[in-house]
Amino acid sequence: MAGDIKIAKSTMQTEKVAADLVKKIERHKNKKAVVLAMAGDLGSGKTTFTQFFAKALGIKEKITSPTFVILRKFQIPNSKSQTNSKFKFQNFKTLAHIDAYRIENPKEILDLGWEEMVNNPENIILVEWADKIKKILPKDCVWVKFKHKNETTREIKVDLSR
Repeated sequence: MAGDIKIAKSTMQTEKVAADLVKKIERHKNKKAVVLAMAGDLGSGKTTFTQFFAKALGIKEKITSPTFVILRKFQIPNSKSQTNSKFKFQNFKTLAHIDAYRIENPKEILDLGWEEMVNNPENIILVEWADKIKKILPKDCVWVKFKHKNETTREIKVDLSR
């Protein structure tokens, strides 16, 4: 799926792209956290994608962009009976959602416990505005790039060449 480009003409199609990525990540046997580095202009769909990604994981809390707090963490349900998710997540326990928009120096992320988060194989980390902290991202992170085509259409490019 390296460089797989999807055109989402509705939020329902964005939801499908997010759910498909969740399926691929669940199969991943990891020694460290899975990091999704999201990039794209304002309004291109990063937060919406994150909301659908979290929903596919079975997370029921409301997902909003953590622009001012920078980091939010959510527990990932690990049993089909606890969630309406189609998947059973045994490998992952926490979704960390980071918004790096206000970050001026990538080292600021280190103060949030970045190294610990990245080295924990039970974490999935989604980073909005990841290009701002590119220097500290793991080399094997999954890049998800968004382009705003028009009012309802987004191009979503997923590079899953881990």
